[in-house]
Amino acid sequence: MVEQLRLMHGEYAMVALGALLLALAVDRWLGEPPARWHPVVWMGRYLGWAGQRLGVDAPPSSPDLRAFGLGALAWWAGAAIVLIVAFRLQALAWQLPAVAAAALLGLALKPLLAWALLRDEVLAVEGALAQSLDAGRAQLARLVSRDVSRLSALEVRESAIESLAENLNDSVVAPIFWFVLLGLPGAALYRFANTADAMWGYRGVRNGQHWEWAGKWAARADDLLSWIPARLTALLLAVAAGGSRWNTLRQEARRTPSPNSGWPMAAMALALGVSLRKPGVYTLHAAGRPAQAADTPGAASLASKAVLALIIGACAAITLIAYRSA
Repeated sequence: MVEQLRLMHGEYAMVALGALLLALAVDRWLGEPPARWHPVVWMGRYLGWAGQRLGVDAPPSSPDLRAFGLGALAWWAGAAIVLIVAFRLQALAWQLPAVAAAALLGLALKPLLAWALLRDEVLAVEGALAQSLDAGRAQLARLVSRDVSRLSALEVRESAIESLAENLNDSVVAPIFWFVLLGLPGAALYRFANTADAMWGYRGVRNGQHWEWAGKWAARADDLLSWIPARLTALLLAVAAGGSRWNTLRQEARRTPSPNSGWPMAAMALALGVSLRKPGVYTLHAAGRPAQAADTPGAASLASKAVLALIIGACAAITLIAYRSA
């Protein structure tokens, strides 16, 4: 019986490892699936549909519990659908031979992470800046939701590097972290929560609607699910850069309003030795030099090393979890 359990857990480790490596290979060589087959696009469509019925036209004068409750209910309805689909796909995979199970899980996991696309889009900002400031702004607008029309070339570059660091967590580290812990449902739930935060988690006005209360549950859910991965991302970047003082990193990370995004951004600023700013909001590593053209590919190279360290750590964690459970 003990030997059978060991074989079962060993097979789990092989399937999970195979799925993760396949997802990363597909990401590297094939990129994103078409929009009509992309689960994150489906999540966005649901959130867009529900969001049209949630946003408040006028700013609330007091806590809007009705908007908060409806936002939470709509979030949980979408999350339930995502979890049911993910659980069923994972259950189907475990009924298949190991190779087929790894293939199914890997193909289902791939759309929930996006490293190659993130890296290429950030590097494209620097390439566009080399052509003109307007081209750089237009390319950056594909990455961020902020108004880019008045950004200087330095601010465009800083914003691109910040986006790389922040989305390294959102699009790579966090989905893999939750996949290692909870399988496909964990990665899928995180991606839904992160997409909901991106679409609903605003303090002010977006698309003519006020989201202070309607989007609060989505924002807090993403904060919770990103708490550990964001700090892990910062640690990976610090290790990739050859080490960083944790106390300094923690002090810099706290300069941003977000409880999580400041960690990878501060780690990137310290690793590159540059200052990263959002005017009127925060300055990370104020003693650093202004970001230069070479810093964007430098940031991408550093993030690539962090991803490699993540893959090694994830494989080790999957193996350890499987065999400790035996």
